[in-house]
Amino acid sequence: MFGHFREGHKDYEEHEHRNRHFRGDFGGRWEGFERGLGGGRERFFDNGHLRLVILKLIAEKPSYGYELIKAIEERLSGGYTPSPGVVYPTLTLLEEEGLATVSATDGSKKLYAATEQGREYLKANEITLKAIFGRMEQAGQAFGRGRVPQIQRAMMNLKFAFKMRVERGNLTTEQAIKVAEIIDQAARAIDEV
Repeated sequence: MFGHFREGHKDYEEHEHRNRHFRGDFGGRWEGFERGLGGGRERFFDNGHLRLVILKLIAEKPSYGYELIKAIEERLSGGYTPSPGVVYPTLTLLEEEGLATVSATDGSKKLYAATEQGREYLKANEITLKAIFGRMEQAGQAFGRGRVPQIQRAMMNLKFAFKMRVERGNLTTEQAIKVAEIIDQAARAIDEV
């Protein structure tokens, strides 16, 4: 029923803006790391770093925007997923800068690849890239400890669905009982897995 923070919902853009990024201090302390159903988030990538990551990924393998989103999510063990509202404009910017090109299209989908200028840009930023990917690897290991991306996504969907329902107005007693029953049924089903 609920997609992962479905686009078109009235609060989607605001939600994406608030929850898009978070940054970890990988010395053992996490700042802005989402905890359970309630934690806040901060930026994961510094300015321009996501642009470099995307360019590096399309230099390694021409990709569609959705593939890039999934590749970054997988590298970070589901701890961070860039939104389409960040990835697609970044691809367009890379194309406008001559660092990327659309190598093929499939309907409205565009397959992006790095240009020779883009590959040179990556070489010029090799030290920064090494640091970014090192941080991503470290974060992916930390996020991955005991975490399953599919479960994290489902928990975020539950949190978002509940938040949107509460914001629509007060729940009647009957509705509150129904929501509690649904959550209790899910808890019992999980316990049986």
